[in-house]
Amino acid sequence: MHPVRKAARVFGATYLVLVAASFAVRHLRHAQPSFDPGDSFAQLPAVDGDRILDRTIRLAYERAGPTENPRQPVVVLLHGSPGGKHDFATVVPALAQHYRVIVPDLPGFGDSEREIPDYSFRAHARYVLELLDSLGVEDAHVVGFSMGGGVALSLADLAPRRVRSITMLSAIGVQEMELLGDATLNHALHGAQLAGLWGLRELTPHFGFLDDAVLGVPYARNFYDSDQRPLRGILSRWTGPMLIVHGRHDPLVPIQAAREHARIVPQGELVVTDKSHFMVFQDGPAVASTLVGFFERVDRGDATIRSHANPVRVAASLVPFDPRALPKLSGLPWLLVLAFVAVATFTSEDLTCVGAGLLVASGRLGFMSATAACLVGIVVGDLNAFLAGRVFGRAVLARAPMKWIVTETQVQRASAWFRERGPVVILTSRFLPGTRVATFIAAGVLHTPFVTFALWFGIAALLWTPLLVGISALVGAPILDVFRRFELWAIPAAVATTIAVLIALRVIPKLFSWTGRRLLVGTWKRTVRWEYWPPFVFYAPVAFYVLWLGIRNRGLTLFTAANPGIEAGGFINESKAAILGGLAAAGDAAPPWRLLPAALSPAVRGETVRRFVADHALALPIVLKPDAGQRGSGVVVARSWDAVDSYLARARYDVLAQAYVPGEEFGVFYARIPTEERGRIFAITVKTMPVVVGDGSRTLDELILADPRAVAMAAIYRAEQEARLHEVVPAGARVQLVELGTHCRGAYFGDGTPLSTPELSAEIERVSRSFPGFFFGRYDVRSATLSDFRRGVFKVIELNGVTSEATSIYDPAHGVMDAYRTLFAQWRLAFAIGAENRERGVAPASLPALAKLIGRYRATSGGHL
Repeated sequence: MHPVRKAARVFGATYLVLVAASFAVRHLRHAQPSFDPGDSFAQLPAVDGDRILDRTIRLAYERAGPTENPRQPVVVLLHGSPGGKHDFATVVPALAQHYRVIVPDLPGFGDSEREIPDYSFRAHARYVLELLDSLGVEDAHVVGFSMGGGVALSLADLAPRRVRSITMLSAIGVQEMELLGDATLNHALHGAQLAGLWGLRELTPHFGFLDDAVLGVPYARNFYDSDQRPLRGILSRWTGPMLIVHGRHDPLVPIQAAREHARIVPQGELVVTDKSHFMVFQDGPAVASTLVGFFERVDRGDATIRSHANPVRVAASLVPFDPRALPKLSGLPWLLVLAFVAVATFTSEDLTCVGAGLLVASGRLGFMSATAACLVGIVVGDLNAFLAGRVFGRAVLARAPMKWIVTETQVQRASAWFRERGPVVILTSRFLPGTRVATFIAAGVLHTPFVTFALWFGIAALLWTPLLVGISALVGAPILDVFRRFELWAIPAAVATTIAVLIALRVIPKLFSWTGRRLLVGTWKRTVRWEYWPPFVFYAPVAFYVLWLGIRNRGLTLFTAANPGIEAGGFINESKAAILGGLAAAGDAAPPWRLLPAALSPAVRGETVRRFVADHALALPIVLKPDAGQRGSGVVVARSWDAVDSYLARARYDVLAQAYVPGEEFGVFYARIPTEERGRIFAITVKTMPVVVGDGSRTLDELILADPRAVAMAAIYRAEQEARLHEVVPAGARVQLVELGTHCRGAYFGDGTPLSTPELSAEIERVSRSFPGFFFGRYDVRSATLSDFRRGVFKVIELNGVTSEATSIYDPAHGVMDAYRTLFAQWRLAFAIGAENRERGVAPASLPALAKLIGRYRATSGGHL
């Protein structure tokens, strides 16, 4: 075992043991929480949204000030997040000389109960109301520090007559000034933060040390559960006195937030200090003095209320918010966004650079900081790809996450490109999206000197990143201005703009070379020609039609009864060996074959193949394929014993070895209603292997790209012929591009239904009748000549069951509606045959059984070679 992999396994086992031990310690200990000596407690009904629950929670609070006079005004101080009543330790003494002061630990914080249903500041506002009720307090001056501003505003919204005044102390408020300024994006960031802190608490062996961490799950839940969007409306509706105290150098809540609050609350008093967000800790007595002066004006009736506010300010408060007033991000939000941009490059470098450019266009980020964040993420991610190739070699391609990102074929192609062009390929790949990861891994696999790689990679990144961010910023600026005017279309237009920029980045570089232009032609043909559409797009109507047939015939899986002789009718994961065994009574209709179970070692399987070849007097090549495979996956034509041994060494599944049958290939779709005496040929497909003809001057790659049909499947042909791509093909020489008669692997399909003859029909009928329990499916056959095929002389190389299709639909002469008509008729036949077999006592496969088959197939198909 590789030393790194062995160390990783040891580390993994140790980690799991430690996490389990930590979990046990945390849940078995019965430590009592420590409380402040001055704490008081109230048992309050638990809150979840706007619902009052049956259970109660413990809320800790501190009281200070004169208690002998119940008429003395009350001040409620609401702390931030993370935080607690200790936030106001230097403020309370001065306030207590004049007022009764109540300082709660909001639920989830301090000495209050930590595990609660709802951590939002609206739920916190309800808890504060319940506390005031329990203490017999009718009304109070409410001070909200930081996140506590959201609680104060929510309290005023729930019970405005019980709030004598509101003080926003370094407080959050309008959504637009929080982090990215967008509720959805902010919620996503808060969700990521919550997931990270939850994972830190639950997935690290801390033995209880992190359970009461300041930056813990309750803090993250507080922001994740809260919604700041209603706060603008609450501010605009507040008619009572308001004091807004904010530090000019606040790194968490920008000073622009305080100014916006003062704009939409025209009676609000704005006090700007030279302090930061944490003025309550830095200069508590001065803060207390400001608060006392304001409370005294309110109690005397001298504080301004909305009805007496300056008319100019009232008019300004009615003007809609201008998004252009958003400030550049600064402080902690700025750092968080830059970190997010850097991490996002691990998913998509180009898309992240486009997004960063749009943030620059919106004025939220500076060009240099946005570009630097993108560069950091790109450097870290791509150096990791290089080092992964350097340390692990090609083995890295078999493991997540690399196997999801890049294929062995891509790395092989990049390696060949690298050997041919040298390190300049590193520079070139930066401008060719889709080639980078493969190129960087290839550079590592080929042990390119680190300094050489870093030099070329650095030059490329320094050229590309500012260019992409800058273009996105320039293009985005006028577009964002349109977004602001037509807000309803902002999100769709933003998505469309991003997609357009990415498409342009992928298309424009290709326009500068003949190869690139031909690849674009191929892309266009795959887009407009339905036969190349992704399966999930093309087969969606078919899936709905099959569902309707299932409902109509009172059996969603009735079609699986069409072939009782094949497991689940041949739905998926059926054994090719079992099917060929079912054709044994047909004589020599099928070529010789031998099953090679996965349980055998590669050496034993290799020896079995050699005996198989000798027993049947065969010669190479032979066909090797998964016993349970679909659409040609894992099928190879092995032309040497080295190729046979290599395949068997890598195949971790049951393999079918089969004699190679030369000649022309056809697909014959057969169906027979059980009560009918004879079946019929439903469709015939003529399979043609694509060929290009050399002219003595162009390479094989150029011939593929120049061919009007081959260009649409160029990716498959180029991968299949990779070793010969750069060879000049002699004039008149014919090069067959693929060997397998599978459409998705590059074969051409034509409609050969008119080729049917009585002799062919009779032989297909004979073979089908020899297979007990077979009524519906497609034969893949080979004949030496077309004439032999029409006379019924052929070899069955495969028989596919109920989910096979009449592949004649892929004839270019047929349109998409022709294809659907054929497939719908085919599925009607499958259900009709299944219905008759059900009447004869055949039980269709159940949905759980089909799900199990799909699971078994997926478990093995990912390893098909």
